[in-house]
Amino acid sequence: MKRKIYQKLLEWKNSSQRKPLVLMGARQVGKTYLVNLFGKNEYQSIVYCLLEGNEILQNCFDILNTNIIIDKISTVTKKKIIKNETLIILDEIQSCPKALTSLKIFCEQNNDYHIIALGSLLGLATHRDNYSYPVGKVDMMEMFPLDFEEFLMANNENDLLNKIQNSYYENISLDTTYHNIALDYYKKYLFVGGMPEVVKIYIDENNLELVNIKQQEIIKQYLSDMNKYNSEAEKGKTQLVYNNISRQLAKQNKKFKYSLIKSSARARDYEEAIEWIELAGIANKIYKLEQIKLPLNAYTSLSDFKVYMNDVGLLTAIGNLSFEDIYNENELLYDYLGGLTENYVYNQLKQNHMELYYWVNGDYTEVDFVTRISQDIVPIEAKSGIHTNSKSLNKYIEAFNPNYAIRISEKNFGFENNIKSVPLYAVFCINNK
Repeated sequence: MKRKIYQKLLEWKNSSQRKPLVLMGARQVGKTYLVNLFGKNEYQSIVYCLLEGNEILQNCFDILNTNIIIDKISTVTKKKIIKNETLIILDEIQSCPKALTSLKIFCEQNNDYHIIALGSLLGLATHRDNYSYPVGKVDMMEMFPLDFEEFLMANNENDLLNKIQNSYYENISLDTTYHNIALDYYKKYLFVGGMPEVVKIYIDENNLELVNIKQQEIIKQYLSDMNKYNSEAEKGKTQLVYNNISRQLAKQNKKFKYSLIKSSARARDYEEAIEWIELAGIANKIYKLEQIKLPLNAYTSLSDFKVYMNDVGLLTAIGNLSFEDIYNENELLYDYLGGLTENYVYNQLKQNHMELYYWVNGDYTEVDFVTRISQDIVPIEAKSGIHTNSKSLNKYIEAFNPNYAIRISEKNFGFENNIKSVPLYAVFCINNK
């Protein structure tokens, strides 16, 4: 499956300013597979080092001297390491603090060695375990599940992709036939999501039961990590918060409420649990804007936030939804489908590295997302169906008179009354430029 981040890896390899690269991302998003494929395609050789649970490899970094480290790794792996021609992959680097520290030494003393470090729980380790992070001495990238564009590419729908992108940039309707095909793929994506192994099962087997089984395996692995890499006091709380995200998004008011976890729950009881799932990359918070002023991050309410999961397919799996529920838009699913749609839109925009917030009017009408696109502050409303009446978006426009707004729904492309209509399948086109 083609991943868009591959091009960024190529740019990193060929950059005259290249430093050791740290590639972060939650478990199961495809980091190890992609980097090994990249090494196979772009280098003469690969030296792959899985540091987790391998004391012999970890001992290679006991002496922070690049020549000694390279010699030891070469001896342990029985592979010759050649400057500029061998890709060294340090997987699960958070399990070896000295390996993380060594990246600084390689940057300063021996940058002709090409090193990519992978870490699914690196954010947790550096934030909570006081690891010495080589700030300024490494390049960084973050990898996510497949977005909808990559999902279409995996399904060999490049022609459809080109048509979608053309309609987005030209603000012209997509032919009805293609519009309906793209909506069908969108509904499939809501169920399947973007985890690479799940997408592969869907494409190879066309079996939605096997899709769900794999999704449940990934969820169990996340829950297992919460037990394995957490304090005794926080294990149960972290699992409770993670499983509660779908319940929060099913409410009409999707602000995260501790009382929905337990009636007696307070913020201080669950703050660390929410922080854990954020640092592990399996969920993210967005905050409410108190004022529409720049810089946006200076005008947020840190006590008011929503939480979205890193993959919409996993959210569907946790909710025990069937594909038929989603495809036929089951009436009983109305509120939950709204949260599912928001989570999908969030994931697509997040992968385009957009800074996202939400806005609530005094009467609790809410604009789902507010972001910066070029020089504009742009409100974005997400609707799960074709009906686009939006009291909240209209109130925002009346109050702040933005240059334009974006409305995401099942409706076709268009631009009217300074509102850009974007179909749900084209959210990946929205970026911050």
